[in-house]
Amino acid sequence: MGVVIRPPHFPPETGEMPSSIGDAVGYLYGSRDVAGFGCRQFFVAQIPRRQAVDIILSRHYSGRIVNNSYVHQGIFLDGKLLGVMQWGYALNPARADKVVSGTNSTAYLELNRMWLDDLAPRNSESRALSYAIKYFRKAMPWVAWLQSFADERCGKYGVVYQAANFLYVGAHKTRFYELNGQCYHEMLLTAHRKGGQRGAFLREHIGHAKLHVFRQFRYVGLPQKEQHIETVHKIVFVIVFGCMVFSPFGQKGLHP
Repeated sequence: MGVVIRPPHFPPETGEMPSSIGDAVGYLYGSRDVAGFGCRQFFVAQIPRRQAVDIILSRHYSGRIVNNSYVHQGIFLDGKLLGVMQWGYALNPARADKVVSGTNSTAYLELNRMWLDDLAPRNSESRALSYAIKYFRKAMPWVAWLQSFADERCGKYGVVYQAANFLYVGAHKTRFYELNGQCYHEMLLTAHRKGGQRGAFLREHIGHAKLHVFRQFRYVGLPQKEQHIETVHKIVFVIVFGCMVFSPFGQKGLHP
């Protein structure tokens, strides 16, 4: 078997985690490199891909993973693993430049999946996102921006992202198809090679599917504000001069 070369934009291999973690909030180091951020009561740290995949498959509402993920983080409360975040490429990695001009597929991360146990206290999602940003700042300084979406289909509008200082940069409408109790993204109708069995099933039975149109709210986080000030300027330019509202929340509710 050949040697598997780890891509240079992947997170560093951390080695073994320390046997004990203190009460002071800060960076956590494995035997080889930085592994996470937090303290004994609450921390975010790298976990094996297989462990993250198993948890997402069994606990996340979608029941599916995103194969593009290559950063796998556990959310630990008092030493117990109560949550998982998976970060990676977007559905179309080559379009990174369309979101923030001048960046490529290795200069950003998209939050592909996030699950947190109901036992976690209030605001744990935002705290976990904030700690993840601090980890990226130290371990992956080439990551200039982060992206995630809040999904109206799930009744989510992005409160946790705003609390973690993500910028709201607009919304778009996406079509979903409901079929036999399952929800299918419209992309599966055309992405024949990537759609797999789900895509084939939707295309075969599209006449029986019910169409829904929902908004998805885009949020962008900035781990390296100082180092990537041009990125900040480009995003602010889009928000101000592109006529995008800063927050989807107003006195009269969501903007159309």
